[in-house]
Formats: sequence, C-alpha cells, structure tokens
Amino acid sequence: MPFEEVKKVWMNGRLVDFADAKIHIFTHALHYGSGLFEGIRCYNTKNQGPAIFRLHDHTRRLYDSCKIYRMDIPIPPEQFEKACVDTVAANEFQDCYLRPVVYRGFYSLGVDPSKCPIDIVIGAWKWGKYLGPEALEHGVDVRVSSWNRMAPNTFPPLAKATGNYMNSILIRQEAAADGYAEGIALDVNGYVSEGSGENVFLVRDGRIFTPPLGASILAGITRSSIIKIARDFGLEVVEGLVPREMLYIADEVFFTGTAAEVTPIRSIDRVQIGNGKRGPITERIQKEFFAYIGGEIPDRYGWFTPVYAERAATARKPALVAR
Repeated sequence: MPFEEVKKVWMNGRLVDFADAKIHIFTHALHYGSGLFEGIRCYNTKNQGPAIFRLHDHTRRLYDSCKIYRMDIPIPPEQFEKACVDTVAANEFQDCYLRPVVYRGFYSLGVDPSKCPIDIVIGAWKWGKYLGPEALEHGVDVRVSSWNRMAPNTFPPLAKATGNYMNSILIRQEAAADGYAEGIALDVNGYVSEGSGENVFLVRDGRIFTPPLGASILAGITRSSIIKIARDFGLEVVEGLVPREMLYIADEVFFTGTAAEVTPIRSIDRVQIGNGKRGPITERIQKEFFAYIGGEIPDRYGWFTPVYAERAATARKPALVAR
C-alpha cells in the first residue's frame, strides 16, 4: 500500500496523524463532488535535494479552479505553498506525490453549497510511474474511448474538479476492460481531447501537435513544461484542433502529466504508431525532462521549490579551500 509510510496530513492549518485525517460522512464534497484539487510531484534532485516541481504554477491553477466554482480559499497562496512544503518535511519524504484538495465541508446537503465551510487538506505519499516504469521506454497501448469529454458550458475543464473525474473513471475503466493501458477521449465535436488523466502530443514530420485549451482539456502543468522544453530545442509546437485520424498516421504520440510524466504511446486502437516504440523526438524531450526533474541539469526555469531551502542553499555554496 502506498500509504504505509505516511505519517502526517495537513488539514485546515495543522498537521494531524494519518489515522486522524477524517471528514464527516455528510461532507458536501462527498455527496456532490464539490472539491478542487491538484496533483504535484516532489523530486529528490541532485542539486537541491527534495524539491517540489512547479509549486507556484500548481498553486495558481488550484486558486483559479476554486475561483471558477466561487470558492474563496481561506488562506493566501504563500501560506498554502508553505503547507505543501511542511507536509513533505513532516513525512520525511525525499520524493513523493502531493494531493491538495479544497472542498465544501459539512453543514448542509442542499445543492447550493454556499453555507458549507471551505476545508483544505494536503496529503503526500510515495507514488511511482503511473503507467509503469517499462512504459517510459516501450510505450503503452491505448484506445480511443467511447466516452467524450464534457461539452463546453457544462463542466468547466479548466477547473481541476473532483467531479470531473467521474468522466475520467469511465474512460480508464473502459480501456482496462478491453485490455488497454489508457483511453484517449474526443471532445463533443470529435476532435482529440486528452487521456483520462493526461494531455496528448503528436509528432508528424518533425512538428509537434497538441490539442488547444478549447478542446475540453485541462491546462496541464507538465504539458506547458514540455511545450517550453520543445520550443527551446527549436521544435515547432502547434496548439490546434487534432482530428481523430491524425492519431493513426502520426510518427509519434505521447502522454504528459504529473503522474504519467512523459509516456510514449506505441499503438492506438491496435494501429501501430510509427515504429511501435518510443520515437526520437519523444525520447529527446523525455530525457531532457527527466534530467531536469532529477536535478542533473540547472533549474534554468526556476521550477523547483526546495523543501529544505537552507540546506539547498548551503549545498550550492562553493567549498572553502584550506590554506
């Protein structure tokens, strides 16, 4: 079980024992899905020690998600970020997955949640490669799902809401039942949207394509990281509508996400993609991304928040030479 090593959970301003991290059975979010959350990685980097990847960007997205749902987070972003750092430190993790959730708590069970308190919880646990370590090199087999992503003006996909993931569950379970590692959903207009928990990228003739925000996708933090890295390599990245059939004739296809990181796709609907394995552009981007999150190259984008900032600063200072 991934939770065996968890010691503390941050709840509404204080760290509590894992066994005491409980909510009321009539919590509004439990009945109506009125929660917003993030998935964040902390990596044990070579140059800074344990450091949280793109914490500021995850924090902004969480606050944006809550704003869409008219939820005012009762603490400022700086305090929230400190709580994330404190949660990692309290559990003495070197690397972990962080799950902050802001949700409507216990007061009433009407559809209108305005009188329910807004609660915050931050958990952390060890979580390996989401689609399996072998998938990073060999790729995964996926299918186009029979389930579409939500239509515009129904559920806002830019909000990372707990309720939105009921759609993701349908996509993932259908794929698993049919023997696939994951599913790719289309939007209501038939264009490629995203996986159940990942963004999608295609490579064709050296150009990289990815669906735009208007295709009912989540604005992925890893997605934006890969776009930045690819463009710094001099690769062209096109954010535009992707027809379904383009998946089958792409030279390479890969997933990105906080959990999935950068995972190549070797087949879609039993149609082999490229050579049926990780392609050269995917490999180049993947290796750069893993070198970055491993701290093997400098944090040139300022994407890391060290858990032990003072220790990291000391490690970066040049050693004194004895005379």
